[in-house]
Amino acid sequence: MNRTDYAAHPLPEGFDAHSVFRSLFAAYPDAMLLVDAGGTIVLANPAAVALLGYAADEFPGMSVECLVPDSIRPRHAAYREAYGKAPRPRPMGTQMDLVAKRKDGSEVMVEIALSPLAELATPLVVASIRDVGAYPRVQQALQRARFSEHLAQLGRLAVDERDPQVILEHAPRLAASALQLDTALVCFLEADGQGFRIAAGVGLLPAQCVGTRLTNTPDTLPGYLLAHPHPLVLPDYLTERRFALPGYLLEGGLRSGVVIPIADRGRTLGTLTVHADRPRAFGDEEVRFLESLCNLLATSLQRAQTEEALNHSQRLESVGQLTGGIAHDFNNLLTVIQGNLQFLEDAPAVAQDVHAQRLVGAASHASKRAAELTSKLLAFSRRQVLQPAPIDVGAMLRSLADMLRRTLDQRVRIEIEVAPDCPAVLADPVQLESAILNVAINARDAMPEGGTLTFRAGVAARRPDDDDAAPSTRADGAPAFVAIAIADTGSGMPEEVRERAFEPFFTTKGAGRGTGLGLSTVYGFVKQSRGAVALESAPGAGTTVTLVIPRHAAQPEPEDEAADEGAPGETLPAGVRVLLVEDDAPVRAVAMAFLDALGASVTACGTGEDALEVVAGDAPVDLLLSDIALGAGMRGTELAARAQARRPGLAVLLVSGFSEELIDADRVAPLDWELLPKPYSRNDLARAMASALQAARREAA
Repeated sequence: MNRTDYAAHPLPEGFDAHSVFRSLFAAYPDAMLLVDAGGTIVLANPAAVALLGYAADEFPGMSVECLVPDSIRPRHAAYREAYGKAPRPRPMGTQMDLVAKRKDGSEVMVEIALSPLAELATPLVVASIRDVGAYPRVQQALQRARFSEHLAQLGRLAVDERDPQVILEHAPRLAASALQLDTALVCFLEADGQGFRIAAGVGLLPAQCVGTRLTNTPDTLPGYLLAHPHPLVLPDYLTERRFALPGYLLEGGLRSGVVIPIADRGRTLGTLTVHADRPRAFGDEEVRFLESLCNLLATSLQRAQTEEALNHSQRLESVGQLTGGIAHDFNNLLTVIQGNLQFLEDAPAVAQDVHAQRLVGAASHASKRAAELTSKLLAFSRRQVLQPAPIDVGAMLRSLADMLRRTLDQRVRIEIEVAPDCPAVLADPVQLESAILNVAINARDAMPEGGTLTFRAGVAARRPDDDDAAPSTRADGAPAFVAIAIADTGSGMPEEVRERAFEPFFTTKGAGRGTGLGLSTVYGFVKQSRGAVALESAPGAGTTVTLVIPRHAAQPEPEDEAADEGAPGETLPAGVRVLLVEDDAPVRAVAMAFLDALGASVTACGTGEDALEVVAGDAPVDLLLSDIALGAGMRGTELAARAQARRPGLAVLLVSGFSEELIDADRVAPLDWELLPKPYSRNDLARAMASALQAARREAA
């Protein structure tokens, strides 16, 4: 209805238009201001008084700029003048955030509608101002801001506080405060995995207290969460049927809740639980906030624990945790670098350019050195993949001595003393040999003028001085360990060097003569093999490094040259059909190029869920090649198990740049699964694929 329509419907007889306007203006629920062309307020209604904090008699004569925040006041006059030149009804604030300034200096979010009264002798504009703080959109924005502030509080506390208990105690308080609830608690899984214990909480019920044990049988909430380690929303305790809830929750007036796992690399460490006194109190926003809080809490506790370990001189283990954590990403990068260099090296343009060949060769050599460095760091951190086998210590030492006699300075005399009853050890042969060589090279460097290098081996007379090592005797009373000592007659070490000898990157050699990872690698390998290392040294008295390795139950079987006849070669069946699953796009591209060069037919997926759809279809697949870590979705081990269940006989090859994942997979994987660490070359991939296909055929037979 336009102005003409209104004019055609005059007010009933007896009504005064001026009085009607005054009454409507005063009764209108939103704040209203009548403003002249110069921006001076002529009239304000009671709602404006309530919203903006000025008395009614303060508005007339006041400039509307007084209600504009200081930050935009210089621009507001220009906006108002432009509007005065072409006044029209105009809503403001529906697509942007507008703020009005109150008398006390505080600010309120508003929406403004401008309506010109052009037919009057003096042009006036009615400004209708609405407080939008109660709008759902604004409430959501305020809620998110509140959540962000509480997360920031925990982050600041994590940076400033060194005591993990303080961080732990603040987490449930922040959760309850952000959600405006009374009850929140943090529980941690016990070492035996048989129950949870309350570690901290706020608003705990009488039946709850710090230290209370919660059983995790399948019919309980903790047990259900362990079996389904995902955020769990309980809309109404009265209708919950998935598991039994303790009666004290309802007795305490609680009706709904959320339980969020506190996890580290997919392993559940504990839970954060919040309760509300009304049903259906939690939505997606609350769950996302609590997930972020738990992630930050887990990271903060891990950091605090790492720092505490460092403060107690446990730097070796702490650095090991860090190196294991970065290996996955670093090895992914190396896979891309080495893969592209390999293709570049085969390119015709490079093959015909000597200078280009030299550059590519240098880059390839550097990338291999980087891979070796990562391998050494993983060895130190005890996160390398070991393949233990029985080893004849005497035979290994004699073989190494023969090699060292040909390569070391002729002034270094090598002696071997192996006890006649020295049993075999159970260790990774390649890694044990590498560890002994590392120590031998250090011994050579300590004897620049020559000397004697002695290898000794025999049963260990005492238990290694290490808490996590196995007992020093077996059930039959025989010694459980073999001691392999490497002694030199070199310069020896002062105490300050001896104390730091196993630290990564610590070296007394000159620049360019060592990485400082030799002895730290030995330390990591022996510890991962459930052994121990002893170091004896003094200035002028030489050095003896003793590796204490678990013995094998029986003597190793003699080598059978025919045993390798059935070993898989690098030849693959023509057109082998491969389902490739890799979440890292550059790594996926390299793997696809490798497979194409090997003559394979490839179907590539970025997630385990996509791969399962392929498996469920009719497309033929001979081999599943999957990374173990596939982002936030299904892990490669789960994918492989489900794929083989649907397609028996499917060959499986799992890869990872994170050696701890390969170690975990090796513990649970069927015998026909093949494991391949990153970075890998095209030949490495070919060998692993051939082995996986052969294992699948053997298993099917």
